[in-house]
Amino acid sequence: MKSQRNTPGLEAPERRAGERSEPDRSGGASSPEGAPRVPPPVSVPDPEVAAKPARRRFTADYKRSIVEQADACQDAGAVGALLRREGLYSSHLSTWRRQARQGELAGLTPKKRGRKTTVSPLVEENRKLLAINARLTKRLENAELIIDVQKKLAALLGRPIPDTKIDEENE
Repeated sequence: MKSQRNTPGLEAPERRAGERSEPDRSGGASSPEGAPRVPPPVSVPDPEVAAKPARRRFTADYKRSIVEQADACQDAGAVGALLRREGLYSSHLSTWRRQARQGELAGLTPKKRGRKTTVSPLVEENRKLLAINARLTKRLENAELIIDVQKKLAALLGRPIPDTKIDEENE
């Protein structure tokens, strides 16, 4: 800790009567006499921002009505005023017009986002056969376990079950 030294010429300047003091800014007790105290604002807006903003979704009827209203605009700047009023971009309008030309029902319904999946019939059949094979392999393991338990039980009772050879192609 440093010791304070009193050096001439480095003293704190004196405050004038009209200056604010530090406690006034922070709401402390020292305020000029006769000055009314102003209470802090009652409602403070919440500064928190949503973690992930929600994407706007437009219904087919809304898109159709905006395209019709834009097509009906006669004055210069009327389309811009329509877009500003609705909070839309010009790209929305051009996309919706192109979709309307392609077909009313197919063009104005929302599209599923992401990569389109195309599955070959052979791949689909392969998946089904692999699932069947896995299921049957599991059943075979369970059956062999049950047979082994039955053999051990028969051996304990004094009636052993003879081993029979099963012809397997893969072994």
